[in-house]
Amino acid sequence: IVRYRPRLAWIRYGSHDLTDEEIQEAAGKFRVAIIQPWELKAAETLKELDSDVIVLAYQCLSSVRVYEKGPIYSSGISPGQAEHLGSFALNSSRRRIEWAGYPGHFQQEVWKPEYQERWVKTVVKRFEHTPFDGVFADNDVYDDYYNLNFPLYGGEEITTIHTALDQLVRKAGEALRGVDKLLVPNIAEARREKDRWLRHSRYGGGVEECWMGWDNSPETRLNYRAIWQQMRTLRAPGVSVARTPGTGEPGDPNLLLALAAAWVFAPTSDVAVSATAHDGYNAMPWREEARWDLGLPTHARPLNPAPGVYIRTLDKGIAAVNLSHQSRPLGRHMLEPWSGFMALKPL
Repeated sequence: IVRYRPRLAWIRYGSHDLTDEEIQEAAGKFRVAIIQPWELKAAETLKELDSDVIVLAYQCLSSVRVYEKGPIYSSGISPGQAEHLGSFALNSSRRRIEWAGYPGHFQQEVWKPEYQERWVKTVVKRFEHTPFDGVFADNDVYDDYYNLNFPLYGGEEITTIHTALDQLVRKAGEALRGVDKLLVPNIAEARREKDRWLRHSRYGGGVEECWMGWDNSPETRLNYRAIWQQMRTLRAPGVSVARTPGTGEPGDPNLLLALAAAWVFAPTSDVAVSATAHDGYNAMPWREEARWDLGLPTHARPLNPAPGVYIRTLDKGIAAVNLSHQSRPLGRHMLEPWSGFMALKPL
């Protein structure tokens, strides 16, 4: 019987190709690795070095990057396919919509059946006979993160995109499942819509990109209610990847917060956590605590001795988090605001 426990995720679709040294260094450290779709050799090597790792290829659901030369693209369809389909979304002035802050990224008409069909067929063909375990589908968006400025030329609103992505995720998930591949979307703002995570993660899992906060500053941390809504997603079927804001550097205390929170709230689930800077996808987050197995929980629920403090006792150790803006005592240890703590029991 497989016993799941919290592990780490390597979200690594950065600006330079992976080196052999990075691949060797990553081996055995991560439950999930998300890399660029053209990193076929890296995917093969990672799987050879660690049969337990889930290696996913980055694919965007919602945009085309016109600067990419191919032959493998980070978007589901190529710029040439988008031109042929005429799938570039237009604003009210009938101009193509370039994402704010992301030059060369153009919004696609995800609501068009022709776009959805081409996306699914292209992605299935692209990965069916590759070492990848499946696809990480980015930009399963819920809000207007890229200043599309609704309504669009055809009268489309953000709700049009919600409905379309529901359809596209279902079609892509079923098609990829048919060739024994996973679909793991970046399910933005899932906590804001009932059952959104369950619907979109049913084909292999899901990614929560803003776990416990938008950034490291106190005013960008989520409140208790929002965090509790997110915690439910950690216990959903499939692998749950939870990225919290951090530095992405080895020893990052935000990574300890993420790892401890996973042990506190989902100690027996298939959870892979990470901490990165905003769009910081070149680093290899790591803490030695990720190797620890704290065992099985000794109580059904975590203890909550003070506002924002949650403690989980396990048969091999203890995990605790402080999700408040004040320091809190934990025995002889002081939990700083927005911090985590883990300890193994003496043998």
